Amino acid sequence: MTEPRPPQPRQRFQSFDDPSHRKGAERIEALRAALREHGIDGFVVPRADEHQSEYVPADAERLAWLTGFTGSAGTAVILMESAALVVDGRYTLQAPEQVDTGILTVVPLAESTPEAWIGVNLKRDQVLGYDPWLHTPDGLARLERAATRAGGTVRAVPNLVDAVWAGRPRAPAGPVVLHPDALCGEACTDKIGRIRAALAEGGCDALVISDPHNLAWAFNLRGSDVGHTPLALGYAILPREGLARLFLVSPEVDPALRAVLAPIAEILPRAELDDGLGSLAGVRVRLDAATGAVALKEKIEAAGGTADVGKDPITGMKAVKNAAEIAGARAAHVRDGASVVRFLAWLDGAAAAGGLTEIAAVEALEDFRAAGGDLREVSFPTISGSGPNGAIVHYRVSRATDRTVRTGELFLIDSGAQYPDGTTDITRTVAVGTPSAEMRDRYTRVLKGHVAIARAVFPVGTTGAQIDAFARAPLWQAGLDFDHGTGHGVGAFLSVHEGPQRIAKTGTVVLEPGMLLSNEPGYYARGAYGIRIENLVLVEPRTIAGGERPMLGFETLTLAPYDRRLIQPDLLEPEERAWIDAYHARVRETLAPRVDAGTRDWLERATVPLAD
Repeated sequence: MTEPRPPQPRQRFQSFDDPSHRKGAERIEALRAALREHGIDGFVVPRADEHQSEYVPADAERLAWLTGFTGSAGTAVILMESAALVVDGRYTLQAPEQVDTGILTVVPLAESTPEAWIGVNLKRDQVLGYDPWLHTPDGLARLERAATRAGGTVRAVPNLVDAVWAGRPRAPAGPVVLHPDALCGEACTDKIGRIRAALAEGGCDALVISDPHNLAWAFNLRGSDVGHTPLALGYAILPREGLARLFLVSPEVDPALRAVLAPIAEILPRAELDDGLGSLAGVRVRLDAATGAVALKEKIEAAGGTADVGKDPITGMKAVKNAAEIAGARAAHVRDGASVVRFLAWLDGAAAAGGLTEIAAVEALEDFRAAGGDLREVSFPTISGSGPNGAIVHYRVSRATDRTVRTGELFLIDSGAQYPDGTTDITRTVAVGTPSAEMRDRYTRVLKGHVAIARAVFPVGTTGAQIDAFARAPLWQAGLDFDHGTGHGVGAFLSVHEGPQRIAKTGTVVLEPGMLLSNEPGYYARGAYGIRIENLVLVEPRTIAGGERPMLGFETLTLAPYDRRLIQPDLLEPEERAWIDAYHARVRETLAPRVDAGTRDWLERATVPLAD
């Protein structure tokens, strides 16, 4: 007998209300009326806040409110006679289900960018509006080129979605707290010194920190202004000499944080940011190309400063985890692994008994994590997809879409947690009943690609793009592929999706020891089932006997069994099988002492060596 499901925690970190709607025609018409009032012919609505963040506060969910699309990436372009929603490969199935396709044309990013669509659909002499807080200088340049090709122009205007959004939520303002040095591994004074050295090397006098993740890392603070990521919204101006100035949205700052920052920084309200930018006359200011808004650049230049648009040096520093952060990640994954294994053991029994729903599975997993201790949040809304819903890459279950897990199907669950010592992200695909031969073939090919990344050894200087194909090769051999990256960077009690490193065709950043990434190839049979297998991995040095060059490899941090019922052993090479057996032995040895007797019995069965 496995462990019973724990009692429900006091507060759930995710809801199942369906935020999508079919009011697209009504809301888009209201926006068009506002366009007419301002004398413009169109408006661009990105899925972004003023920091270009993936997860945004409720008052910045403009794209979802306007269109009904709830994905984490996408851009709508609303013209008077036509409108498009451009989404990437993760959302090509989800978007048409959520939006009114009679009003909005869903355009896959692989077929057309927002700028390409504008170039074709904007008419000569028409004016396209944009909010300068929601676009970077590079993004604006692309819009300008697209409008010029069409014979039109662009114009900065107040955000017109806000003008027609009745009942728009208030901006968040949660507590801002100190993240202790024991978990950060480096005092903020030392971090500021490194950042200033990088500014001097780049010939800049100051840095505007526009990314809340970088703000959190540099000043060892955490907040609760954004769901699933412990961020405090705001900005900082960091000069090469003198006090930094933090402009925080929330007035609720922990006295302990104030005391630590007092020697190096002044904490001010977000409303005083304009005054701070206005003091930068004659100053060369580095502005992050990825997150710095056009409005920031314009304000710096209006003050008589020079906006040096480039890389925020903090981003690269944050990506390389120090010894304390690595130790925290390992500890968090052991704790998380025990909770996930308890859930998987429970899931086997619940699915076999019948009546299990996608929502019930999400709630149970959160309960197991809460019972495991130190859970601060889920790191993203859990993807819980049974049967055909598993083929929707970023499916988010709602009460309207909730589906029963049925015998003969696959169930995909992609989830993660925020602990004070680390951030986790894991995907497992399990069989309910007896899987088909095709399911086992596809699962094993995905697993082969997953193992190829885990076992990869590569020279120092290698990028994620150079190893992305390792994960795809077993699928390519069968004429198959998947339409998302193989891996993303992960933060240390920060964003579950952290750059700049990634394993993808677009992963041009060199991988360095200390970087955390996901390893998550997949396969998706539209309308039938989805498969994804995900662990988090740590880049580490590797010694090769007789080797001539310094090499790197991956340490797998995630601990949970793969579903042996879905593995077709005759498709595996001996070294692949050996790696899986060794991994399963490590999972069993590490987690067995941390689970109840019933779960331990299940774990023993789930991790026995693969049969010939």
